[in-house]
Amino acid sequence: MDEKRTIEALAALAQPTRLQTFRLLVSHEPDGVPAGELARLIGVPQNTMSAHLATLSQAGLVAGERQGRSILYRADLDRFRAVALYLLKDCCGGNASLCQPLIDDLTCCTPSLQSSRAN
Repeated sequence: MDEKRTIEALAALAQPTRLQTFRLLVSHEPDGVPAGELARLIGVPQNTMSAHLATLSQAGLVAGERQGRSILYRADLDRFRAVALYLLKDCCGGNASLCQPLIDDLTCCTPSLQSSRAN
């Protein structure tokens, strides 16, 4: 990941509807969500959602796959991971204990964190 592509991704997310859309797609991984359903869930017209999805797609954050008459969108978690790693590279200056709280917060799929979120 380079600076230009990171800026493109962050710029794409720097708008409320696109950020909500990306977060919604992340929460529906790996199944994805059809474009029309995204528009309904976010509460925007379908043509507006199409424009937002185009911006997210150009930034590499989402990918669409045609299924019959609709397009199923999924978050590109590999691209998002690359953006996050670019931002955090060398964050701790070699002191791993500084990074550990961040790593703990980002580890969303551990049993202890899932049970604490349920409470």
